[in-house]
Amino acid sequence: MKADVEYILTNYNKAAMVSYIAAHPEDFDVLIELATSDKLPYSWRASWLLWSCMEENDPRLKGHISRLIETIPSKSDAQQRELFIILQKMELARENEGILFDICVDVWEKIHKKPSVRFNAFKLIAKIAKRYPELSNEIAYFTQSQYLDSLSSGAKKSILKMSNSLIEKTN
Repeated sequence: MKADVEYILTNYNKAAMVSYIAAHPEDFDVLIELATSDKLPYSWRASWLLWSCMEENDPRLKGHISRLIETIPSKSDAQQRELFIILQKMELARENEGILFDICVDVWEKIHKKPSVRFNAFKLIAKIAKRYPELSNEIAYFTQSQYLDSLSSGAKKSILKMSNSLIEKTN
């Protein structure tokens, strides 16, 4: 029931939320619905909880991947980050990869966005680029200082490591 999920999203701690969803698997779809909605304060929280309640390549999410991707551009930085984390845990169909890659590039290039959002967008860029070695030149472009300067040293190091790994595989 939606009211129950909305209540737990605003009144339980994360461990209790995860336990609730485990005990009420019928509410997983409600969580997906809220995660793709603009219903504040539930949408961000539902996205945040969803990736903690899902398995790698969770079959319950497979039919919703296109909708998750389509909603990203209209969401806040916090919700975009959570949706990116969900999608990192999923195997993506080729038809979704191009759209998601473009969205992630758009987010990555906006250096005023929160670093955690950009970092998670880059992780998806790297994930997609692993399947398409011809994208390695673009990956090298995205690691220029103009894109990295606003990030912490740890994030820069991690991004450069991902980038170098992809570029080495294509050489």
